[in-house]
Amino acid sequence: MPHSIDDLLTIMKRLRDPEEGCPWDRKQTFSTIALYTIEEAYEVADAIDRGDIQELREELGDLLFQVVFYAQMAQETQIFSFADIVNAICEKMIRRHPHVFADVEYTSDRELRSAWDQHKRREREDKAKHDASILAGVARALPALIRAEKLQQRAARAGFDWPDIGGVIEKCKEEIRELETELEDHREFAGIYQELGDLLFSCVNLARHAGVNAEQALRSANEKFERRFRAVESTLARKGRRFEDTDLQELDRLWDKVKHNEDANPL
Repeated sequence: MPHSIDDLLTIMKRLRDPEEGCPWDRKQTFSTIALYTIEEAYEVADAIDRGDIQELREELGDLLFQVVFYAQMAQETQIFSFADIVNAICEKMIRRHPHVFADVEYTSDRELRSAWDQHKRREREDKAKHDASILAGVARALPALIRAEKLQQRAARAGFDWPDIGGVIEKCKEEIRELETELEDHREFAGIYQELGDLLFSCVNLARHAGVNAEQALRSANEKFERRFRAVESTLARKGRRFEDTDLQELDRLWDKVKHNEDANPL
């Protein structure tokens, strides 16, 4: 008989048992497993990117286990339970989708998106009366590219945004010039650090205006670089040569050849 969510909850409770549980699981706290939760979420995304459905099933199980882990630790101190988590997310989804679970109707995707944003804004205001900022609730622990995009989206919805992509492109060029000035004048590291951060932030803004997810775009670029680098390594290996012993001019030639082959034979 297949296992159920109740089985998983029972397993987690056993792992945390003070007498007979696993020593590693017993000593964990919310803070210590937070990093594992982030890693599991990325592994889910990686399985999706690779189109590995079997791996996706496994990784989703690992991510679910993280939720059960938090629930068990909270249950032990009577903060909340797994049932509370399920109840909260059910209530939230019903509340945020009145066009599905109530009689509300929206005439366009834009109107639907606007209503969604209003629901979320009211929820943020209810949870954080002390912080009424439009930017409240954008988690600091998010990867920098994702957090930059979310901050920009919040500001844009409030009307603080470039009217068109041309202004964003010019801003990127301006940031490059400022970075070049810092580098050419051999200024302190702090200045270079600051200008490079501004450039990256502007590039995320450019991606947003172009309708591209910056995190996914960079992930794709990483994959492309790794694929081409490995192809150059393989070419050299077939010739009995090592990457480290090949001059840069030859490496550039091989790199261009790999790139040309990819362009000529797209996946």
